[in-house]
Amino acid sequence: MILFIADLHLCSEEPAITAGFLRFLAGQAREAQALYILGDLFEAWIGDDDPEPLHREIALAIKDLVDSGVPCYFIHGNRDFLVGKRFARLSGMTLLPEEKVLDLYGRRILILHGDTLCTDDAGYQAFRRKVHQPWLQRLFLTLPLFIRKRVAAKMRAGSKAANSSKSVAIMDVNQQAVIDALTRHQVQWMIHGHTHRPAIHPLDANGQQAFRCVLGAWHTQGSTIKVTPEDVELIPFDF
Repeated sequence: MILFIADLHLCSEEPAITAGFLRFLAGQAREAQALYILGDLFEAWIGDDDPEPLHREIALAIKDLVDSGVPCYFIHGNRDFLVGKRFARLSGMTLLPEEKVLDLYGRRILILHGDTLCTDDAGYQAFRRKVHQPWLQRLFLTLPLFIRKRVAAKMRAGSKAANSSKSVAIMDVNQQAVIDALTRHQVQWMIHGHTHRPAIHPLDANGQQAFRCVLGAWHTQGSTIKVTPEDVELIPFDF
């Protein structure tokens, strides 16, 4: 089986989620053939040089999983898009591009974080294009750590304020963007996170039935998608 998770938003202020993730890595993740983390593993990321103890704790726990024989793959989210090669080496994770097609048990599955599908949120998409410019990221990462922390805190506060005034529909995926992505990659399956609305949605794409599988966020319980030769299951579980 292959396991997928997303949107843990790990931070020192939420120790229960961290404890739940550590138990997951030491338990059911060990039974998988691979683990894919589809973004927003962390609530915020201001650079691999951040000495936050939680980051090292999580990296070593993932490395322990990888060393046990379960490879771990990571797609950046909108909260942790600056996770870099240094953290990847420490954790043993393999960094993937923002869209990746997997061949799993005869199914071709497109995996991504999911924020690029929310095209109705024009303000967010404009912001995303800006902060994903490589030169701006390089510039940000050269700033002293205390300045980066201030900038990140200000950005999170601004995002929270902006989202409070947006409709639920605007912050969900655009159906045509989903169909376009499935068509572009010629696949009938998609797995993503970001929207925090766990479900498996049937739809039509490429002239046949397709499925969009959405992971839940780790707020009060865990969420994983399990892919086996027989099925694709969305599974909530207690921490």
